[in-house]
Amino acid sequence: MEVGVQVVERWILARLRNRRFFSLAELNQAIHELLEEVNRRVTKHLGASRRQLFEALDQPALKPLPGQAYQYAEWKQRRAGLDYHVEVAKHYYSVPHALAKQKLWARITERTVEIFHKGKRVAAHMRGSGSRHHTTVAEHMPSSHRRYANWTPDRIRRDAAANGPNTEILIDVILRSRPHPEQGFRSCIGILRLAKTHGGERLEAACERALEIGARSYSPVASILKNNLDRRTPRRATDGPAIDHPNIRGPQYFH
Repeated sequence: MEVGVQVVERWILARLRNRRFFSLAELNQAIHELLEEVNRRVTKHLGASRRQLFEALDQPALKPLPGQAYQYAEWKQRRAGLDYHVEVAKHYYSVPHALAKQKLWARITERTVEIFHKGKRVAAHMRGSGSRHHTTVAEHMPSSHRRYANWTPDRIRRDAAANGPNTEILIDVILRSRPHPEQGFRSCIGILRLAKTHGGERLEAACERALEIGARSYSPVASILKNNLDRRTPRRATDGPAIDHPNIRGPQYFH
């Protein structure tokens, strides 16, 4: 290594020290020309040039370059959630649902996210964009979840708004109450489908009653409709008669 540095200093840097360059490209071109000259020069102790020795000894042993350029990758350990997704840079990527709650390794590159379990790759995704968004492969879902694969939070909210304001509010509350909106899909879609059986007006009234009692799932709404509670006028709290008691002070006491 030291000899190589000495050769460069003597035959390249020394010859360029008094020249002025006006761009990096111009400097690199001058270095390249002198480097070729150094490599073609025959050395006394070897009787051959560096170029000749490289072509005779090193070049035959070289292997072709990889077909793909090297990609920097970062490895991080992650645990899959109950929703069979792992978090990488605030984005969630699916893995086979059987791996929920399992410790996994994520190989993260500029463009891809690969998930490994016990050394075996179990999922591969293109890098997703958007904080708290999900990238989900349908094959990773359990069969009970695949029926909701074409639904999105925006679509659910639109359908709820079309039925009425109370339906829209209840659906929004359910989606926001879950760590991930997708976890509320089953309840929300079930509620919206109640309109097919009971009609949109009754569903709207049932959602209003559900909001009054703090319900946040499908079952209370279905129960309200089943028991016709949506058709009953809710009892309003009324002020009772004034209490007459010797210990009760009237307004004149404070004046």
